[in-house]
Amino acid sequence: MTSGMVNFSSRGLATTPPWAREQAGGERSVCGPPQKPRNTQKAGAGALQFAENLTDRQAAHAVRARIDWKYLLGLELADPGFDFTVLTGFRDRLLAHGLEEKILDSLLKRLNELGLVSGRGRQRTDSTHVLTAVRDLNRLEFVGETLRAALEAVAVTAPQWLTSWIPRGWQERYGARVDSYRLPSDENERTQLTWRVAADGYQFLEAAFATSAPAWLRQVPAVGILRTVWLQQFQRTITDAGQEVAWRGKDNLPPSRARITSPYDPDARNSVKRGSAWDGYKVHFTETCDARETSRPHLITHVVTTDATVGDPVVVDEIHDRLDAKGLLPGEHLMDAGYISAELLLTAPSQRGVRVIGPVRPMTRRTVQASGYDKASFTIDWDAHRAICPDGSHSRYWTEGLDNNQRPAIRIRFATETCAPCPSRGQCTNSTRYGRQLTVRPQDQDAVLEHARAEQSTEEWKAVYAIRSGIEGTIHQAVTATGARRTRYAGLGKTALAHILTATAVNLLRLDAWWTGQPLAPTRTSHLAALDLAA
Repeated sequence: MTSGMVNFSSRGLATTPPWAREQAGGERSVCGPPQKPRNTQKAGAGALQFAENLTDRQAAHAVRARIDWKYLLGLELADPGFDFTVLTGFRDRLLAHGLEEKILDSLLKRLNELGLVSGRGRQRTDSTHVLTAVRDLNRLEFVGETLRAALEAVAVTAPQWLTSWIPRGWQERYGARVDSYRLPSDENERTQLTWRVAADGYQFLEAAFATSAPAWLRQVPAVGILRTVWLQQFQRTITDAGQEVAWRGKDNLPPSRARITSPYDPDARNSVKRGSAWDGYKVHFTETCDARETSRPHLITHVVTTDATVGDPVVVDEIHDRLDAKGLLPGEHLMDAGYISAELLLTAPSQRGVRVIGPVRPMTRRTVQASGYDKASFTIDWDAHRAICPDGSHSRYWTEGLDNNQRPAIRIRFATETCAPCPSRGQCTNSTRYGRQLTVRPQDQDAVLEHARAEQSTEEWKAVYAIRSGIEGTIHQAVTATGARRTRYAGLGKTALAHILTATAVNLLRLDAWWTGQPLAPTRTSHLAALDLAA
């Protein structure tokens, strides 16, 4: 395949294939006055910006000064480029018109025409956490900065109204960011500061929502965020003697999926995974992985960005819908255990023709232990709605409903008087108050899960599933090359657009490496792991 030679310094983009110039705006003209940059040129500049992890100012300078960028974008050598704010406005317009996926989709459409991507192959998906572009604050700092942000916004939008009633001392107390001074170390002083901030926040909200205040003031985003944060963090009791304000306890806080963590990024959420907590988002990358059969490069076909609390199984249907719309729905889809559910294993092959490959988690902890009765030790009588234990006893309770993830589930429980005298109780349950309990899926889903558990123990299945681990390298490349670990922007929409540009940039880097014959980096092995201890 022919390609035009050009030097992309520092990232090894040594070639610019013809399709790239066509997508970016056509061949470079040799005459005529400078023209307003086309949308395709701005999209190309945005992708290259992420490929080299540049700021908007640096990207605008590269468009103006670097010959390799000009060649790719189809610009004249003397083209003066554009101001860096053009990139900001371009991203805002993409989001306003719902066209954020157009950049990656246009690239994939051209690659499909070139035969480099196609549907019904094999693809893999995995996710990683993304940190929000704001500082982590403790609880007192958070509420203090939220109030300060609201005051700062109103000082710009309604300065006369604010100066007409603001108490003396507020300007000094909230004039600087909360992290610019040291909080009291004494516990009593910190408590007093907390209640002072809480009372000031309530006073501000009462003034903002009073009938004498401008009605539009309540529509200021910072004021709405302040009201929500105060509802989520404090509880107030008003009596004849005054008001009492207290923190909401752990059990009285709203769930993480609804709780604001920063006044500057109200879409970010707090989540915990494997003991690590973060404020921000989660990004899911899907890429092709049939290079062994087709000799094609691994390319990202879709990106999904959610807040940090959204579970992995929730996004699978969206991924399949979007891939189907692009004509890139895979025949086999590899995922880790976090994505796998009984519904997915049951519906994906029949409704979409996609074989989902991923490990099914054990039903209970007893399954992992060396001894003890797991679910497979019980006989489920679906017609009689009961279970029979290994010792022949029958369950008493059969309750159909939903589990914690709102998926259909059946809870089966044995009576306490049935399990209490049983000599095998130690192998069955650790509870001293209740009988053994089982949670199973509906009959059709349960059969699929049992089949999947049996299949995943075979060597053939393990060999296929081992291919999934390659997606970890894609996530590593996105993090190290484009800075995907921490979002550049505030808000879910802009963060999702950044991840789409990240995927486009990674595809460009991989295409360049593939066209120039650069081999994949070998898996690194430490010297200790490489020692032959058996010798």
